[in-house]
Amino acid sequence: MITTDRLLLRPWRVDEAAVQRETWSERDPRVPPHRRIDAHGHPTVADLEASVRADQSSSTGVLAVELKASGEVIGQCGPVKSGRGAREPELAFELLRRSWAQGYATEASWAVLDWARSSGCVRLWATVWEWNTASRRVLAKVGFVETDREDTTYGINPVMTRPL
Repeated sequence: MITTDRLLLRPWRVDEAAVQRETWSERDPRVPPHRRIDAHGHPTVADLEASVRADQSSSTGVLAVELKASGEVIGQCGPVKSGRGAREPELAFELLRRSWAQGYATEASWAVLDWARSSGCVRLWATVWEWNTASRRVLAKVGFVETDREDTTYGINPVMTRPL
């Protein structure tokens, strides 16, 4: 678990799969189709429950972001495997729209940076769609800088890094 003044970042619980489904339903239509709910309604809450069950033993990865004051889960944030090795994970975050513009993504990201540093990581990576200015602002606030760009089927992804 990772804590801040207002947040608790912790493993997902099976009964919170509906929150994960809500984040899927709120995604921008420019997000690639495989990361959005498909024409058949997948992933369903049951699909996401199964995914949480399968990952219960994991101690790292995208964590549920819970408001300490209310216990409400408002999204996810955490270090994920980046393909660049265990010491260089990728920072990922996604919060429900109703929790935007309150500093939660920045606060959670700082907490993940502190965790990564104390865990021996040397750098964090992040990729974000060029059009996603809000997420790019969060990354800039916590010290990420653009170091490369990926041209994908779905658009340009700035690649951002943050040495620790």
